[in-house]
Amino acid sequence: MSTFCLHKRVIRISGKTCDCFNITGENIDYNGYVPEGLNLGGGDYIEFSYCLDCGKIMGQFPITEEDLKDAVKDCNCDECDCCEDE
Repeated sequence: MSTFCLHKRVIRISGKTCDCFNITGENIDYNGYVPEGLNLGGGDYIEFSYCLDCGKIMGQFPITEEDLKDAVKDCNCDECDCCEDE
């Protein structure tokens, strides 16, 4: 399902992070490049659209646990819960 709103006050966010991107949450501690498939950009860049009226990040949602694990499988961290199955 796509998440888009009907408001017109949508801005595009872009920033270069190189390999200094981090995701933390339940059972995940990812450090590395921006992973593809999470509606956040990919590689060296954080890129997404954001509504200034409703606060939604635009993109394809929901993101399944399997999609999240696939996206962070190439993390650069040494002690990472997300890589235990490898």
